[in-house]
This record gives sequence, C-alpha cells and structure tokens, in this order.
Amino acid sequence: MIGRISDAAAPRLEVSREQIVAFRRRVGALDDRLPAGQEPLRRAAWAGLQDSMPRAALLSIHARVAGTEPSTWEDPTLVHIWGPRFSTFLVAAADVPIFTLGRLPDDDKKRRFAEEMATRLHDFLDGREMSYSDAGRAIGVNPNALRYGTTTGRILIRWDGARRPTVRTVPAPDVDPFEARLELARRHLHVFGPGTEASFADWAGIKPPRARAAFDALRPSLAPVRTPIGEAWILAGDEPVLRGPAGPPAPARLLPSGDAYFLLQGAERELLVPDADRRGRLWTPRVWPGAVLVAGEIGGTWRRSQANLTVEPWRRLSSAEREAVEAEAASLPLPGVEGQVRVRWENVPG
Repeated sequence: MIGRISDAAAPRLEVSREQIVAFRRRVGALDDRLPAGQEPLRRAAWAGLQDSMPRAALLSIHARVAGTEPSTWEDPTLVHIWGPRFSTFLVAAADVPIFTLGRLPDDDKKRRFAEEMATRLHDFLDGREMSYSDAGRAIGVNPNALRYGTTTGRILIRWDGARRPTVRTVPAPDVDPFEARLELARRHLHVFGPGTEASFADWAGIKPPRARAAFDALRPSLAPVRTPIGEAWILAGDEPVLRGPAGPPAPARLLPSGDAYFLLQGAERELLVPDADRRGRLWTPRVWPGAVLVAGEIGGTWRRSQANLTVEPWRRLSSAEREAVEAEAASLPLPGVEGQVRVRWENVPG
C-alpha cells in the first residue's frame, strides 16, 4: 500500500492519478508495442511476468511486444522461476539473480534452509530435470519446500501449464544478494511506481525491514512525490517521464490474470480502478479474470475457455472500441487452440 514516508522536509512533486496511470502504461509498453526481439522481451519482463495461470506470461508479452507467437514464452533468453511470493514467474535468464537472490532471507536459519534445499536437490538431480513433486518426495521433503531454495538462484523450473513444474539446478549466481535486492526495488519502482517500502515488501514477498533497508540505500537516487492516495517515491530518473505529456493510448489490450499492470494491493487498487464495485469484479477473492484495457483505462474484465472469450464491459463501448477489443482477441497467440477466437459480450450496460 502507499502511505506516509519519512524525510518530510523534502519537497514533494504533486502527481495526479492520470499521470500515474499514463506513466505505468508507458513504462509497461502498453501504449505502443515494442518491436520483436530478445531485448524487448527482457523489457517486457522487467518486473517479471506472473505465469501462475497457464500461459498468462505469454499473453502479457503479447500485450507489450509485436510479433508474439505461441512459442515465444520458450525463447532461450526467458526462464521460469518461483518468483515474488513464490508464484510462478517468467523472467529474463540474465535477471534470475534479481528475482531470486534479491529475496534471499537475512535470517541465518532461513538462509541455511534455502541453501540446504538447493544443495540436496542439486546432488539428487545430478544434472537431470524432473517433476518437482517427484524430486521433493525422492529427497524426503514436501515438494513445496523446494520453493524456498529458489532464493539461492540455483533452482529453475519449467511449467507448460498442463502438468506440475519440472525443476533443474544451475550454478549459484555470482551476485551480492543485497545488490540484487536493490535492483529488485528499482524494478518495482519503475514498473509500479510511485511506491513505498510497504508496497515493495508486499509485491516481493519480503519482510518490511528488508524493504526499508533497500529504500534507505537507494534514497539518493529517489524522488519524493505526493499522490492522491498518499506520499511515495519514484526513481529520480523516471521523473521526466512521469511529468511529461501522455501519448495516445492503445485502442485496446487484453491483460491476463496477474498481469503486472494490475498486480496491486490495498489503496493502489483504488488508484487504478476508483469505483469500488468494479474493483470487486476485477480483484475477486479467487482467480482473477483478465483486465480489458480500452483507450488507456481498465474498462471491463474477460475470461477464456479454449477459443471462446467472454468480455464483460463496465460501460457501453462504441462500435470502434468493440472492434478494437475483438481485433485484440483475434490476435491472441494461444497455444493449442484451433480456429479463430470467438468473443461473446456479457452483461453489457444499457
């Protein structure tokens, strides 16, 4: 959540909801898709791509990178890990230390346990790759315990959405864990900013003192801002983009469940979706639907079953807006789905 921050004497830049929403769209490449390529894939995954729902990460890439194909998630520069909050994430292979070591516990007991899980798994696999449930049982632990070893940077996973993830081990990254945590905080502020220590801790799944230590170390490179929901920080280098004029938003984007654009908690949800009833329809108690982004604002939700996509708009859309949403749906790179995606409009406001 965004709340009050220290250093009250520092001048605050006043930023509006509209500026924040436009900033997040721009840095998230949701106004204009990035060209196809490996570096754009890394930029699309700058804060990781949650993939807990089958192929959600692929659809997040499609919303940001031109030419996305059903197999793009298998690009050799991308890998699966258990990322923030131990959810399944797709990240750039070069950024694995940031999303793993950046969350390595400071507590000696917890750190030793993480190292033990990684070492036992490495010794057992001996270069093999297998189901994490089979591997966990084989070494005599609850398979979910292996997730704690991911914070060593030595465990990678692969999940195709049909079966349990497989696991393999890699050499330990030669990166200082605290430096990795600082970069993780920078990534959070760039993609989700403005933010606070509390919002970073929530997103990364780390204890508040560790988040505060990271923000304290980054303070010289941060700028304080005042938002409609409280005081927060941005990266100083992001201030020109935040203050700059917003460009034209994309006509439509279909963001999957767990997409970084709305992977928010608490008051930050109010900033993105001011209407309380609509917030309840997007951030449901169970599996979230996808978000329909229309002309730069979340204008409804969507769900899919094979080639059938159901859209529930929150307002009456113009013919051009409906056509934009349907065109976006038709372009979705859905693995294993035969035929064109069919859109059904449900509960359309009168």
